[in-house]
Amino acid sequence: MNNTAPLTDPFNRRLSYLRLSVTDLCNYRCTYCLPDGYQGKAKPDEMSLAEIETLVNTFARCGTRKIRITGGEPTLRRDLADIIAACKAAPEIENVALTTNAFRLGKLFPAYRAAGLDKINISIDSFDPEVFYEITGKRECSNILRDLDAILESGFYGIKINTLLLRRYAERTLVDALDFVKHRPVTLRFIELMQTGDNLGFFNSQHLSAAKIERGLQEQGWQLMPRLPHAGPAREYFHRDFAGSIGFIAPYSEDFCKSCNRLRVTAQGKMHLCLFGGIAYDLRDYLKNQDSDGLQRYLYDTVAQKPEHHYLHDKKVGLITNLSMTGG
Repeated sequence: MNNTAPLTDPFNRRLSYLRLSVTDLCNYRCTYCLPDGYQGKAKPDEMSLAEIETLVNTFARCGTRKIRITGGEPTLRRDLADIIAACKAAPEIENVALTTNAFRLGKLFPAYRAAGLDKINISIDSFDPEVFYEITGKRECSNILRDLDAILESGFYGIKINTLLLRRYAERTLVDALDFVKHRPVTLRFIELMQTGDNLGFFNSQHLSAAKIERGLQEQGWQLMPRLPHAGPAREYFHRDFAGSIGFIAPYSEDFCKSCNRLRVTAQGKMHLCLFGGIAYDLRDYLKNQDSDGLQRYLYDTVAQKPEHHYLHDKKVGLITNLSMTGG
């Protein structure tokens, strides 16, 4: 196929960022996502490595420049290093990133780094081991922080920390976050809790807008950083007295969707034009048949249906029952 124009939606947003889920399986039972844990075993219909290679190479030809590998918990796939290598092998891909709960990262990071991993996002919802346990059901906080520091000491600095903003813990978490980034060159992003199909009660009791915290940091001298090409939706701030930075992902803020550059593909090969959209577009036949040209035509046709914005303010959450379905 000769069309090499980058994927662009009807609102002139270039879609250069692919969030690729490789499994729904997760070993945590976070209160906001899977409070009863993942039910059952990994689904047998996860995309194979060969299918992922076809997917990645086709998206790269269509203008994708950044791939974030997500889950569930992606490190539970034994072939994750091979998946990273497949993403990195596409010459058009500039960055391969991984979002993980870091449960096994200390052991597995060398293989992922050797495969070409550029960036890591680690989910740490509290720096207090007891609060971490209350949220995740795992007593791993101290081990994760130890592994994170070891990775920094190895010279790998492409690390971001994702911290969910929960009303119950927010005041203490902010203090701990500022202390953590004081001397570490990492970015910590506070993420507003989002409503899904099965968390309405939790959402109503724990959702907290990031706006007040963001204004407070601005008053303390934190300055907004320029948004990098192919970056996600975070607004990130720096301060001259801190080695690290603080960011905010606030999906309920005004104009959150204005700069959307993302497409999402599930572990079963279904594409979501929006995290909270109501349609999953099945790519599987193209992947099974290694039909890259057919998939490319389908992508150009389908992105014409990408909505201008989500409908979270209207309590419409689309197909998303919980965030482990597409990695958030």
